[in-house]
Amino acid sequence: MLRIVLFVAVVLSSSLVEAQEWAKKMFDGQAHDFGNVARGATVEYQFELSNLYQEDVHISGVRSSCGCTTPKILNDTLKTYEKGAILATFNTRSFLGQRSATLTVTIDKPFFAEVQLRVKGYIRSDIVLTPGGVELGSVDYGSPVEKTVEIAYAGRGNWKILDVKPASDYLEASVEETARSSSRVAYRLTVRLKDDAPAGYIKEQLILVTNDVRAKEFPVDIEGRVVSELTVSPASLFLGALAPGQKATKQLVVQGKKPFKIVAMGCEEPGFEFKTSDTSRPVHLVPVTFVAGTSPGKKTYRITIETDSGATQELTAYCQVVAPKDQVAEK
Repeated sequence: MLRIVLFVAVVLSSSLVEAQEWAKKMFDGQAHDFGNVARGATVEYQFELSNLYQEDVHISGVRSSCGCTTPKILNDTLKTYEKGAILATFNTRSFLGQRSATLTVTIDKPFFAEVQLRVKGYIRSDIVLTPGGVELGSVDYGSPVEKTVEIAYAGRGNWKILDVKPASDYLEASVEETARSSSRVAYRLTVRLKDDAPAGYIKEQLILVTNDVRAKEFPVDIEGRVVSELTVSPASLFLGALAPGQKATKQLVVQGKKPFKIVAMGCEEPGFEFKTSDTSRPVHLVPVTFVAGTSPGKKTYRITIETDSGATQELTAYCQVVAPKDQVAEK
């Protein structure tokens, strides 16, 4: 009798492990090390995931094993090939020292599963950032912007920032020493967004290099958004999982800073129809009708939009062409 119970327990345990694997495959990674970070710093990381399946995926909740990390679901329902993320925020104002947490993501559709994500990091008490990161805000395309962060250090009087490593080519950064005593040092970090920065969201991180042999580097988060004259929502258009010849209609929102007309809208690939208006307005709602081709697989398309103001915009549309259910059953 005992052997039977043990056998059943092993089978059930194996089945539960296999049931979780489909959910784990959706995540790009399941662990992240924040490294050494300053007290009060804005420290975040996104665990990205993508729905690889034809069924909708629903994330019902996420919980943390430690108050040092606050998790948040950025998109709880994912259709086929849609992307989402679990945002992990390190609570650097309330905790110090070495910290770690396990984030348990609960999925209830199409099947129940739980995925564990792990984070860790060391929150330094000797370095304080004010504010906690570089908030660029909303910036018009082609307009440079400059922000500063005050850095306070308490410890050795010979502590220095030796270098700044910008996150990208369209960001410039420099530091200036503003105060020094036997146990305290202060710097001002200046971050400049260049006028050639591309439109879209900015989520970057620059690295400050110090002469501290115990922890030579610490990051500073940079966030913002460069707004172009013309914006399109959604930024990428998922047309659905479609059978050959099946039709789908989606809607795009095209918005400008002032009234405009859409003079041309199209795609080099066949199967698309766009219903645009001749009226000049600041916001256009454009129905997009697509008929799937006969070749199965994931398809990606480039849609271009031209306006009478000279502003243009591009976006990516994609779909999954699948065999009809009756053909799948016959196989």
